[in-house]
Amino acid sequence: MSKIAVVILNWNGVKLLEQFLPSVIEHSQDHPIYVADNASTDDSVAFVSANYPSITIIENKENGGYAKGYNDALYYVDADIFCLLNSDVEVTKDWLTPIAAHFNSSPETVIIQPKILDFKKKTHFEYAGAAGGFIDALGYPYCRGRIFDTLEKDEGQYNDDTPIFWASGACLFIRKETFNLLEGFDEDYFAHQEEIDLCWRAQNKKLHIMYIGSSIVYHKGGSTLSEMNPKKTFLNFRNSLFSILKNIPLRKAFFIIMARLLLDGIAGVRFLATFKFSHFFAILQAHFSFYWNAPKMLRKKGNNLKYAKYYVIKSIVWAYFLDHKKKFNNLVKD
Repeated sequence: MSKIAVVILNWNGVKLLEQFLPSVIEHSQDHPIYVADNASTDDSVAFVSANYPSITIIENKENGGYAKGYNDALYYVDADIFCLLNSDVEVTKDWLTPIAAHFNSSPETVIIQPKILDFKKKTHFEYAGAAGGFIDALGYPYCRGRIFDTLEKDEGQYNDDTPIFWASGACLFIRKETFNLLEGFDEDYFAHQEEIDLCWRAQNKKLHIMYIGSSIVYHKGGSTLSEMNPKKTFLNFRNSLFSILKNIPLRKAFFIIMARLLLDGIAGVRFLATFKFSHFFAILQAHFSFYWNAPKMLRKKGNNLKYAKYYVIKSIVWAYFLDHKKKFNNLVKD
């Protein structure tokens, strides 16, 4: 049986640890639990040390965000499989059992995501991952159970085990050997969409990523950066462009990026029209940061890659806003 280690990245999240650690402790028996602290300035480390002596604490020297935080911490974790778990996730009874069983019976599977429901509305899927992630031809991410801001009710429609394109960083299982093969997360992302890039690089190496619907967790969401924070807008717009440049053949990536820059401009105008000026400037900053970092991203493109077919529909924007396809099962594959 593969050994799974649950690794919770934390930054100034003592209140979240107080709320969510009990479920992880209760339902993760026989599996080691780590808290990787990203140089918190609150009482997180002291709280865990005093109340949960069985948990191993890894203290990172700086707050390098999600990407560097996990890269630094996982070096010290002894396990066959890493479970990267957000600090605002409530887990359920036997959540690890079907995950472990699938890893053990399917050696070709290297990354797994469970069903992610909304902690604040437990009957519905949660924004960050839902029932597994996909991207369209322009690199826009969407999920089974969540397209843009439409969140489906969980009625058992995604209780299956099925291949997906990307797994949510809110709860992502990955084999240690795969994490090392991919050289971890790209630390230039800092946070947001680094898991999409990681999974995309895995797909380009013909590795298998799965969703397991019988494993259920509840994600609170927005605990580090809310949707209203312009820094989140900056990171999402910039990092999505990073992933396109890194993971698609260069000639094709050029035309996709041109289209995305135009669509980003339209999004910026919408922000202006709704007086969200900070988000408009965040998009501008994202573009300038992308231009500045493009040479570095180009150097990260792998050599002799057999680029994966990365999309099943050409435009989620068209499907959602013009064809009014609000649910994943209503999408028509191209």
